[in-house]
Amino acid sequence: MGRKILRRRIIRATLGGSSFVREEKLAGEEPLEIRFGSTAFTTSMRTPGDDFDLVAGFLHAEGIIARAEQLTSMRYCSGTDEDGNQTYNVIEAQLGFGAQVPDLSAARNVVTSSACGICGTNSIDEVHKKSNYVLNPDDGQVQLEALLKMPDTLRDAQRLFDSTGGVHAAGLFNTDGELLILREDVGRHNAVDKVIGAALRANDLPLRQSILQVSGRASFELVQKAAMAGIPVLSAVSAPSSLAVELADECGLTIAGFSRGQSINLYTHAQRILGTK
Repeated sequence: MGRKILRRRIIRATLGGSSFVREEKLAGEEPLEIRFGSTAFTTSMRTPGDDFDLVAGFLHAEGIIARAEQLTSMRYCSGTDEDGNQTYNVIEAQLGFGAQVPDLSAARNVVTSSACGICGTNSIDEVHKKSNYVLNPDDGQVQLEALLKMPDTLRDAQRLFDSTGGVHAAGLFNTDGELLILREDVGRHNAVDKVIGAALRANDLPLRQSILQVSGRASFELVQKAAMAGIPVLSAVSAPSSLAVELADECGLTIAGFSRGQSINLYTHAQRILGTK
């Protein structure tokens, strides 16, 4: 299995002070290739771990699958490093009845970076997928106090971040503020795919009574992923982009940003957040 954490000797330098050598822990980042049969579909950079969740969530976000039974199997296949060791960096996925089989002749032929979930797509129209679920106005209503506690709860559960300081996190909460699923990755979109993929594989979609809390900013792609999974509320500790707010407004999703313990900015569909004056 690929390594979530790697160790490296570094030089610690301080202004006006002495320099010294120490060992530092780094978050792992390796490519993951997704294949259908023997044909490569795409390659994405990610932190190894929860790879099947990542593949399931990614294929759901791409509109290829909507339910767990449409992904009939996943397995690691050939892939070795320079020493001949299995890298676990290639997954072969088998699609079942009802899946939207992609045109593999137009498969992505670039590596998607861990910073971008839509690199390699041909146009914004290709990204703007239509969700299978309608977000109802009363879905996911949550008390403001519970919502404000979610970033701290998420941070307290981030074991990989504690070790490396170099990963994003996404957490799925219920409306009582209980953390249900936590995933970490060098890519914020990967962390979200892993969360949604885990829920999909458990046949829990749509996630109508849930909140998605993320450790960074709220981007267009994260709004898209949340909406497609039926998640009515997306909360971030940093700012949303203008396009994220426009998409959230359009699809009926509540987007919150700058969640900082005592205050939060509500950008769209604020009626779901109870206890505001």
